[in-house]
Amino acid sequence: MVVNMSTKNMKKTIIAIDGPVASGKSSVGEKVAARVGCKFLDTGLMYRAVAWLSGELGVETSDARGLKDLAADMEITIRGARILVDGEDVSTLLRRKTVEARSSLVATIPDVRKTLVAKQQAMAAGGGIVMVGRDIGTVVLPNAPLKIYLDAPISERARRRHQELVERTPNVLEQDVFRDLEERDKTDSERKASPLQPADDAIVIDTGELSLDNVVDIVVDLIPDES
Repeated sequence: MVVNMSTKNMKKTIIAIDGPVASGKSSVGEKVAARVGCKFLDTGLMYRAVAWLSGELGVETSDARGLKDLAADMEITIRGARILVDGEDVSTLLRRKTVEARSSLVATIPDVRKTLVAKQQAMAAGGGIVMVGRDIGTVVLPNAPLKIYLDAPISERARRRHQELVERTPNVLEQDVFRDLEERDKTDSERKASPLQPADDAIVIDTGELSLDNVVDIVVDLIPDES
């Protein structure tokens, strides 16, 4: 698929991409951003950053006020797939399973979400960004001209996630990954603060039988000429 970029105002482009775990949103978002020359922000890394730092400082996941204050005070810098917290590159640390599990709890706290949403909106000011997460089109950037919701059957998402995890944890079982995804989907979709769901005007793409490049082509082709 050949897309004519000359008719698209990439400097002001704002693309919101949402979806459940292992739907492909981060990989797609990063490639779309690179293709069109925009910034890329994976908001999930921000929640992981709060989860990691709170663990380091001994702030309990039940301490909503403490977590909110920590989220407000910490300086988060996103550089592609790298993330710096107060100047320290913690990209590798955020991939730990313990941090991921803690992050899912942190993300359910309304005041933490409100604080990070404000930071995310500030990062998107002026446009020229592809932002991915679970509430981008519904809460963070409700006026984004292009909203995408990526999904895939849970069996396919479990297969993808297992392939990713087995590189770091060779003995991880796909059936365990499947159960973890079921639990995470339930938590994300049923939480009171910003539940995972497509925006009313989002374009839903089933990535189950599509390659990464196929999905990237589809998203780029959907960018409005005057976004």
